[in-house]
Amino acid sequence: SDREIPGQESDFSRIGHAMGDLSEAPLYIDDSPMSNVMEIRTKCRRLQAEHNLGLVVVDYLQLMEGRGGAASNIDNRVQVVSEISRGLKSIARELNIPVLALSQMSRQVEQRPRSIPRLADLRESGSLEQDADVVMFIYREEMYKKDTSRPHIADIMIQKHRNGPTGTISLFFDENTVSFKNLEQRVEELEY
Repeated sequence: SDREIPGQESDFSRIGHAMGDLSEAPLYIDDSPMSNVMEIRTKCRRLQAEHNLGLVVVDYLQLMEGRGGAASNIDNRVQVVSEISRGLKSIARELNIPVLALSQMSRQVEQRPRSIPRLADLRESGSLEQDADVVMFIYREEMYKKDTSRPHIADIMIQKHRNGPTGTISLFFDENTVSFKNLEQRVEELEY
């Protein structure tokens, strides 16, 4: 294609190295639509036996189905998400691996003046808050306030940590590479 892609030659070299590393990494992606906990458990058991599974990522929890298939009404959906949450927690315990489950948030967060997320904003379930060992949110003020004094800053808000501290960690967010960096590291890069 004749389209020009912005970037420095060193960026493309790093991308090439990263692609090589990723192609050799033991990553297994299953993008089957509308999976349920039983299917995920079966696949995880097989991967654990064959490849020593180290982490499961679910993107995202509300796309999963319960035992009875998709739920249409709100009350039923809350029950389904609770069932999924408990099932993923069970997989983590059974296989002794972390399960990182991404979740949608309710629209209530956007109605508040500063739009800072809270545990109660997890969509369709209080059981997510209950079942999770750690709950983290990413908050970027510039998404809600264009004239922010904190451009490119992402706050990683640890709002629940069953075995450790809670709090907020501010990181530099690079929109071009969709990556996070330590603020000190980014300042050093800018100085050169």
